[in-house]
Amino acid sequence: ACCVEYIILESDNLSSLYPNAALSIGGFQLDARHLFALLTTLAVLPTVWLRDLSVLSYISAGGVIASVLVVLCLFWIGLVDEVGIHSKGTTLNLSTLPVAIGLYGYCYSGHAVFPNIYTSMAKPSQYPAVLLTCFGICTLMYAGVAVMGYTMFGESTQSQFTLNLPQDLVATKIAVWTTVVNPFTKYALTISPVAMSLEELIPSRHIRSHWYAIGIRTALVFSTLLVGLAIPFFGLVMSLIGSLLTMLVTLILPPACFLSIVRRKVTPTQMMLCVLIIIVGAISSVIGSYSALSKIVEKLSS
Repeated sequence: ACCVEYIILESDNLSSLYPNAALSIGGFQLDARHLFALLTTLAVLPTVWLRDLSVLSYISAGGVIASVLVVLCLFWIGLVDEVGIHSKGTTLNLSTLPVAIGLYGYCYSGHAVFPNIYTSMAKPSQYPAVLLTCFGICTLMYAGVAVMGYTMFGESTQSQFTLNLPQDLVATKIAVWTTVVNPFTKYALTISPVAMSLEELIPSRHIRSHWYAIGIRTALVFSTLLVGLAIPFFGLVMSLIGSLLTMLVTLILPPACFLSIVRRKVTPTQMMLCVLIIIVGAISSVIGSYSALSKIVEKLSS
């Protein structure tokens, strides 16, 4: 589902750069959005065939640099290029809170790849410190972008702030192209756990098992393309992922598994905290998923 977001992200940003791009293939007319979604899929496909996570770690490191650069571009445009810092819009809008819950959840949806990262680390003992550092840095970046972006654009803020930036500025071009490059560094690592789980179903006696793995990964990539074209609403898809899937992976399953593993050794305080986290996650998941789905249906019907 996160990979679907990457396809939509690429399609939106490249379409904003080249709105008149089009291609006709065998009587089928592809507009800019469909064309760039297809080209993105073909471009990320070779990176998905890599099965060595140590190699992917170097590629994903570029994604970290790209994310920081996009944030710096936003601050540069707001503070140096004097686009303006304005206090406009409402501070609290309860009607959009359910969708916001899903968006917040999506921002911390990396749990699926944590086991793979842990097992591939040269020094697994450093994992807790790495995890804490990563979450701390991400939280600071998210908060900075949220405050800066909303004070700059207010209620007109789009699902991706790069679409709000003035197109004639150099910092805007850097931010947009960095955003375009960013998914290429993250796509393979994100889809890797799903691919590995499916590859375990391949019988080891098959001599050509590697080709089966490539087939599975190729099918997964094109499935994200189909979903991205069917539901091209970046913000709403992000909210649905955050509510329906991320809440399950990050708030519901971990404490439930902890209670299952520890069993009789769990203390009353741990029990209460785990139950509280599960309840909060379940309520957020139901409310956020319903809100996001209803808005997606409304968009599709219109």
